[in-house]
Amino acid sequence: MKELSKDDRLKKNLGLFDVYAICTGAMFSSGFFLLPGLAAAKTGSSVALAYLVAGFLILPAMFSKAELSTALPRAGGTYYFLDRSLGPMFGTVGGLGTYLSLSLKTAFALIGIGAYASFFVALPIKPVAIALTVGFVFINITGAKETASLQRFLVVTLVTILTYFIAQGAYEAIAVQPDELVDQRYEDFLTDGMGGFFATVGFVFVSYAGLTKVSSVAEEVKNPERNIPLGMILSLVSTTLFYVLGVMVMVALIDPAEFHKDLTPVATAVSKFDTFIPQNILVGFVVIAALSAFFSTGNAGVMAASRYPMAMARDKLLPDGLAKLGKFKTPTMAVVLTGVIMICFILLLDATGIAKLASAFQLLIFMLVNLSVIVMRESRIESYDPGYKSPLYPWMQIGGMIVSVVLIIYMGWMAILFTIGMIAVCLTWYFRYARKRVSRTGAICHWFQRLGKNQYDELDQEFRGILKEKGLRQDDPFNEVVARAQFLEIDKSEKFEDLIKEASIMLAERLKVDATKLEASFLEGTRTGRTPVTGGVALPHMHLMGIDKPEMVIARSKSGMQVDVFDVMGDEMEQQTFAIFLLVSPEGNPGLHLRMLAELANRIDQDEFLSRWNEEPNSAHLKQLLLNDGHYMTLTLKTNNGSQKFIGKAIKELGLPEGSLVAMIQRGSQRVVPSGSTILEEADRLIIIGEPKILTKLRVLIES
Repeated sequence: MKELSKDDRLKKNLGLFDVYAICTGAMFSSGFFLLPGLAAAKTGSSVALAYLVAGFLILPAMFSKAELSTALPRAGGTYYFLDRSLGPMFGTVGGLGTYLSLSLKTAFALIGIGAYASFFVALPIKPVAIALTVGFVFINITGAKETASLQRFLVVTLVTILTYFIAQGAYEAIAVQPDELVDQRYEDFLTDGMGGFFATVGFVFVSYAGLTKVSSVAEEVKNPERNIPLGMILSLVSTTLFYVLGVMVMVALIDPAEFHKDLTPVATAVSKFDTFIPQNILVGFVVIAALSAFFSTGNAGVMAASRYPMAMARDKLLPDGLAKLGKFKTPTMAVVLTGVIMICFILLLDATGIAKLASAFQLLIFMLVNLSVIVMRESRIESYDPGYKSPLYPWMQIGGMIVSVVLIIYMGWMAILFTIGMIAVCLTWYFRYARKRVSRTGAICHWFQRLGKNQYDELDQEFRGILKEKGLRQDDPFNEVVARAQFLEIDKSEKFEDLIKEASIMLAERLKVDATKLEASFLEGTRTGRTPVTGGVALPHMHLMGIDKPEMVIARSKSGMQVDVFDVMGDEMEQQTFAIFLLVSPEGNPGLHLRMLAELANRIDQDEFLSRWNEEPNSAHLKQLLLNDGHYMTLTLKTNNGSQKFIGKAIKELGLPEGSLVAMIQRGSQRVVPSGSTILEEADRLIIIGEPKILTKLRVLIES
């Protein structure tokens, strides 16, 4: 559970549209092109309503996964969330359950490829699906993978075709088909009562399972706090709309007796269109779109599913061989195992059985994911810091768990017994194999911290490492705090306790608090091991009630200052420090405090930080080492250049570009904390922070 090195971290290169494309592309395959007829056989024309209800009922799982993905963006997705929240036992059940669910869903998609491929060549469906499984296994072993550009192209193509399908289909149903015929096809509503309807809701629930697939790539998403929840919401809204309207078109255009047995309902509906486009071209176009969707889901499914045994093997829950990379730097054994399991599913289960079991497993996993959010919140681990929080907590999660249980029950005894059987298999595996190989516990033990049982402190350390990798949020005031930080240059004779006292006085004056309380808290943190001291840098820090923003004092000792620190065993040791950062943050925002500390650690980890730290001539240059490159500028007000227009004006009168901020004013030997009414004087030296584009505009304004 050590922090990932820079070489092991995945690049953040996925934007909002990539998140949307991943979610949407994973949902538009079997759920639209294969499943509607089979679902309609269970509930009649109310099948469109079943899709709508299923889309609504996935909201708790979507919000929960969005929260967990922004807090813990790690490869392994659902498995990682469950393992770190509920512990290795539930991680084993959840990991294997998700793995089998993905394998089932991918097998279902490959059966769909076989069904639509028969439009071109008359081939048996299951042998085609098995051959495709072998092909995708080979592709994944040799290193080919789904790229963001391909996924975007496929989704744009699919959305375009489906928009035409719905528009033309609605026209056919309203203007071409006899009203009596359409009304007759919609008469068979709730053919098997409410029980059959809710069973159908559970049956089509698998259609939305791809929505949360993005959690497995959360580590690669830029600005995940915004892009993951927004991308998921946009995907769910548009996909639900396409599902409901598209299925309504199918119900209106296809005879029920034919529809209920049809494995290619979209192509069948298109064959009913009366347009100027030749039927063979129109059907062929839809078939190609369907095959593209199935191929995308199939290839990505093999890849995604195979990563679960790899991640679990890395955590010692499965044999080590599944984590090993082969000749092509892919988890060869995990990919082969996934292919074998998928072939068994294809051979032993029919399409309905595969869809039902995939939905049952997914419902089980969603139930555990909702529980994970409750556990994480109630564990009170400060380093659990989601950038997006699920609304209506905890009722959203409780409702999601209840819905999962109810839908599994309505899906019948086969799904229930199979789900119970798999839980039993997973638990047997955990207790017979995995339990003796792992020592960690989940966040649930922190929930029972008052009982003093099994709290696993390394979990907090792991989450702090994730915070460091995630970096700051867009609105975090790190640059502002650094820019206005007060500075101390320490001489050789000064002791650490003297520095703490002097810095506490400076902070107390700015924060309007008691300096002696600050001093005592800083020293207590150092004595109890809460002050990080490593690599020549010390970070004394605290939360403080009654303040509304962080403040910091930066100190430098070129000759080195001895700091007494204590290890976990309480043993005292001396460490030489050259840079000391004293940070005070509001007590009600521990996440901000930890992100500030993590960002300081990131700056300190830069190459040659200490050597550059000791070489810089003054505090302004030292702060530049800590500020984000391109996110600050310094400006000295003079009468012989463009800055003269600012002299004698209040800051609020300057007309600075929106998004820029005067963070500090150096006026002779005095530092002025600016406000909107601060009047600027000649020779004032301003530190201004903002995004690079904003500061470029400001430079143009000054030069003009």
